[in-house]
Amino acid sequence: MLDDKQLTIEETSNEVSRFICTANHGFAPYAQEELRRRFGKLKSKTLISGEAFLATFFEDADRAVDMIVSNPPIFLRHIQPVQFELHADAEDAFANMILYLTRQDKLHGSKVSLQVRKADNSTLEESAGVLREKLQEQLTELNAEFVVRDAEWVISVFAAEEMLYIGVSEPGLNLSDWSGGAIRFQREEGQISRAKFKLLEAEISFGIDFASFDTGLDIGAAPGGWTSFLLERGLRVTAVDPAFMHESLQNHPSLRIFKKNASEVQFRDSEFDLLVCDMSWSPKQMVKLVTELLPSLRPGGTAVVTVKLMHKKPMALIDDVISSFEHANMQIQRAKQLFHNRDEITLYMIKY
Repeated sequence: MLDDKQLTIEETSNEVSRFICTANHGFAPYAQEELRRRFGKLKSKTLISGEAFLATFFEDADRAVDMIVSNPPIFLRHIQPVQFELHADAEDAFANMILYLTRQDKLHGSKVSLQVRKADNSTLEESAGVLREKLQEQLTELNAEFVVRDAEWVISVFAAEEMLYIGVSEPGLNLSDWSGGAIRFQREEGQISRAKFKLLEAEISFGIDFASFDTGLDIGAAPGGWTSFLLERGLRVTAVDPAFMHESLQNHPSLRIFKKNASEVQFRDSEFDLLVCDMSWSPKQMVKLVTELLPSLRPGGTAVVTVKLMHKKPMALIDDVISSFEHANMQIQRAKQLFHNRDEITLYMIKY
């Protein structure tokens, strides 16, 4: 059993902190590059290839969190502080983890989210779900209310190959209050496409109240995943696409459809207060088509577009796309690779 002195990680300096960082699969190298640009230097160790890594920052933990959360990176979707670690195969590892957590005064009587993740190469045999249940059963001394959403504190446990990494934090300081930043929605009966999940996640991540808009323009709308979402939020929607929209949308009273290319349509100035675009086209083509239709977006209007990352230099591509939109009088609010993005990011912009 551990004594008090062993219940914290001893660092060589108070100016060092460690976090488990998570990105979409294949994009961890870009998340690392963003962090290097921000911190100047860092050490990293891969935990899940292309997705999760243990980062050491040469800043104290509060300063490091502030540098990340105050201006969230594009590719980093979640961070977990590492305040305590154990060898996973140690005989008393589980008991020592329970002891460490029960000595966290702030957890007692609080609403707590218990988030457990596990790397494929972990020496632990139990699944992440079984580990979470086992932990919760042993944490009764906390008298905590264990919840999935709206927690006051998050207990994060990551089972790596040979180590258990544990941290306790406020949800807002993890970049996402979902375990690993993996925001999951349940597919609905009759749902047109999974593309709808991107706008659902954007609504949460960017704090956009889509129901507050009146008129929306959906460029490259077919088969209608984003259009259906906006209609559900009560908007009057104009959908533009040469392909067919889903049959369930054909006669919707709040929808007008232009079965044309976006380059073939024109609208009145300031006709819309929302513009969205999720075309599977090249970024250059997307920027051209969207900027040509921006006069139809009123000043103060919102645009949400996806940028397809079609080559091996996404950072330079994103810089070029953002620069193009800024020259078109668009103010970038957030650029982020959402969990439901694949080889793309989402831009949230407001027109000057």
